Amino acid sequence: MPGTRKLGRTSDHRRAMLRALVTFLIENGRIETTVTRAKEVSAMAEKMVTLAKVGDLHSKRQIFAYITKESVAKKLIDEIAPKYADRNGGYTRVIKTGPRRGDAAEMAIIELV
Repeated sequence: MPGTRKLGRTSDHRRAMLRALVTFLIENGRIETTVTRAKEVSAMAEKMVTLAKVGDLHSKRQIFAYITKESVAKKLIDEIAPKYADRNGGYTRVIKTGPRRGDAAEMAIIELV
């Protein structure tokens, strides 16, 4: 993907981190992280919700391959996707919260709308 941020990690580490963050976001509904991570997580979470809305076997297998907890994947398919059935994109919201105390990194809350 041309617009992908590297986030100062190797490709394996970056993929694992994004999978974990997307899983936590879907599990809890909102998480706090840095702005750049939030934007990357937002893109992947939108893709997962879109796949869940399609609902065929192939998309379900893609969801189970990406999300790290089976219970969270089931929640996405059974509870979250039907809520967004009439909505075309824009399932997440990124709210900037100001700098982090330790290193002044710009922080944000990302949540499912």
